[in-house]
Amino acid sequence: MTLKIRIIFLFWLVGSFMRGFAQTQTLDPQIKDDYTDIAGLDHYKEWAGYNVHDPSCIKVGEYYYVYSTDAIYFPRNAERKNPEVKQGNIQVRRSKDLVHWEFLGWALDKIPDEAIQHIRSVSGGKEPQNVWAPYVLKQGNIFRMYYAVSLFGKKTSYIGLATSTSPTGPWTQAGDVVKTDSTSLMNAIDPTIVDDVANKKQWMLYGSYFGGLYCVELNPVTGLPVKEGDLGHLVVNRADTKSRVVEAPEVIYNPQFKKYYLFVSYDALFTHYNVRVGRADKPEGPYCDRNGRNMADTTNNYPILTYAYRFQNHAGWAGVGHCSVINDNGAYYMLHQGRLAPTNQPMVLHVRKMFWTKDGWPVVSPERYANVPQRKIEKKELIGEWEQIELTEIADKTQLWQGQIRGGWKYDTTLFNNSKLVELLVNGNVKNQKDMYWKLSGQSLEVVNSATKEKLELLIWREWDWENKRPTIVFSGINKQGLGIWGKKKTL
Repeated sequence: MTLKIRIIFLFWLVGSFMRGFAQTQTLDPQIKDDYTDIAGLDHYKEWAGYNVHDPSCIKVGEYYYVYSTDAIYFPRNAERKNPEVKQGNIQVRRSKDLVHWEFLGWALDKIPDEAIQHIRSVSGGKEPQNVWAPYVLKQGNIFRMYYAVSLFGKKTSYIGLATSTSPTGPWTQAGDVVKTDSTSLMNAIDPTIVDDVANKKQWMLYGSYFGGLYCVELNPVTGLPVKEGDLGHLVVNRADTKSRVVEAPEVIYNPQFKKYYLFVSYDALFTHYNVRVGRADKPEGPYCDRNGRNMADTTNNYPILTYAYRFQNHAGWAGVGHCSVINDNGAYYMLHQGRLAPTNQPMVLHVRKMFWTKDGWPVVSPERYANVPQRKIEKKELIGEWEQIELTEIADKTQLWQGQIRGGWKYDTTLFNNSKLVELLVNGNVKNQKDMYWKLSGQSLEVVNSATKEKLELLIWREWDWENKRPTIVFSGINKQGLGIWGKKKTL
C-alpha cells in the first residue's frame, strides 16, 4: 500500500469513527422518564422538560421557547415551597434541538391584577391560584403572550394579553381579551392565534370544557377583539358536554394544501386525553373532519392523532393532549404533555415529528423526537417484527366529573392502547394475516388488503426507541376508520 493510499485510508477511518461517535452522541438523549427525585420546587433549575402542562412553542433565532401552565407534580415528601419561586405563573424553557431543554423560570411575577379582579367579581370573591394555557406569538417587533386565569370547573374565566420586546420578558399587561362568567355559554381559557394568509385578518380560537370552542376576530394592531366584548362564534362542540371534554384548540396553516388545521383535545386529562384534527379553507371555519363532518356539530370527529398508549417494556403514557404545533421552515412538530404511568401524574414534554399524508392529513410519530439522522430506508430493513398500535377509543370504567376521574386513577393496562406484534415477511406477506400484503413505496410502507382492495399508507422514518434506548424505524398513518396507526421496528 502506497503512502498516499495509507494517508487517505487513515483519514477515512478517522472520519468514519468520528461520524459514528457523533451519531452515538446524537442518538442517546440520556433523558429519563421518571423525574420523581427532582419534581419539587427545590430542584426547579433541573426541570428541563419536566413538569410541562399545556405547552405553547415559538422559535426565535436558534432557540425554541416553550411556555406552559404552572402545574407541578409533587410526589410524597417533595418540597412545595421555595423562597426563590413565586408559584402560580407561567413556566418558560428553551432548547436548540427540541430534545434537551433548559428551564428559565417563570414569565410573570404574579397573576395580573385585572384577571384577579374579574375572577373575584364574578365568583363571590374567590381567588384564582394559577395562570393557565399561554400562547405566544411575535407581532412585528413585539412578543404577545395570551394567557388564561380561571377557577377549576367553573366558567368564571379570563383571557388576558401581555407584551414584551423579548421572548424571555419582562412582560407588561396590555389588555383584557375575553371574559366569561357563570352565565356564559363558553369558557375563556386555552387561547390560540392564527392569521388569515389571504387578508391578514387575525383570529383567536379558545375554549375548554363548557359549551365548546369559539372563534373571535382580533385587531392585529392591538391584539384585542375588533369588537369590544365580542365572544365570537362556535367552531367545535360535542354532544355530552357534562362529562365529555373538548378543549385546547391549536390552529396552523399548511401552504402545501392551502388549508387551516384545527387540533383539539378530547376526554379525561389524566387518562384518555387525545388529539384530533379538522381543517378549513378559512381560519374562522367552518372546520370539517376527515369524514366531512362539521366540527361544530355534536358528533365525535376523526382522525385520532394521539391517545393513551403503551409499548412493550414500558408502563405507558396517558394524558397525551393539549398540543402546540409549529412549522419550522417546512418541518412540522407537535408538542404536548405526556403523563407517566402507573400514576399518570408526572408531566413530561413530548415532542413528535409530524408528516402529511398524500390526501392532506397530518400524522405524528409514535416515538418522541430525538434528532435522529435520516437516511434512505431500504426494503430489507422493514422485514421482521414490529410493534403496532391502533389508536382506538377506549370506554371509561368510571363516571367522570369535570372531565376527570372520580376517586382518582387506578392503573389498568387495558385503559391504554397496547402494542401488538406484526411481522412483515420477505415475500411481501404479513404473517398470519390472510389477504394482507406490503411493499415499500418511496419512503412509505404500503399495506394492501387484496380482498377488500383497501390500501393503507404508512409514512416511515428513522427515530429513537425510547422504551428500549436504541435506534429504530417507525411508521404512522390513518386507517379507513380515522384511527391513527403507529408502529416501530423491534430490531434493526
